[in-house]
Amino acid sequence: MKRSKNHRKASELVDRDKLHGPAEAVKLAKETSSAKFDSTVEVALRLGVDPRKADQMVRGTVNLPHGTGKTARVLVFATGERAEQALAAGADIIGDDEMIEKVAKGYTDFDAVVATPDLMGKVGRLGRVLGPRGLMPNPKTGTVTPDVAKAVTDIKGGKIEFRVDRHGNLHFIIGKASFGEEQLLENYQAAIDEVNRLKPSAAKGRYIKKAVVSTTMGPSIPLDA
Repeated sequence: MKRSKNHRKASELVDRDKLHGPAEAVKLAKETSSAKFDSTVEVALRLGVDPRKADQMVRGTVNLPHGTGKTARVLVFATGERAEQALAAGADIIGDDEMIEKVAKGYTDFDAVVATPDLMGKVGRLGRVLGPRGLMPNPKTGTVTPDVAKAVTDIKGGKIEFRVDRHGNLHFIIGKASFGEEQLLENYQAAIDEVNRLKPSAAKGRYIKKAVVSTTMGPSIPLDA
């Protein structure tokens, strides 16, 4: 009941008939964060694309200037010297055949996955486990690479990955409610610039149809993207 009252009070601060500029939206997100923990600040977009068509898929990565506020738990599929490099770079879990079998059985205690190219033939079998969570390694996002140390460092440093879903929705985080407004705004700008850069040439009409920013358990704030 108390949580519900806090949410209603926070919602009263948001004018849902108005599109808020990024700076104003970020300020409101911080003010309306009703959780007792350090909420995640997230942006959700509705894109004017048809993800069923390969030439309209929007997927990419971006390094947030101020990080995500969360230390990602990284799994690396590698062997030998590359496994040692991943460990030195701060990877949390490293393995090959045994770890592949463990993940195949449902183990998912990690936030990001990196793999060396030579193991992708085996890692490819994990699509049913990793795919729905958006964790399948992919060369386009830098998570299938011989340079596993750089991939781990990038992810730990605030690199995020985003991908449009089958309904045309795309989500990405821009930090925590404890971040300063300028930090959140700069993270947002870096991410939205990359989303705009990746606009498919085959997509017609308005690209970003709707945008909102919100915090965990906080109200959605209409955003002028």
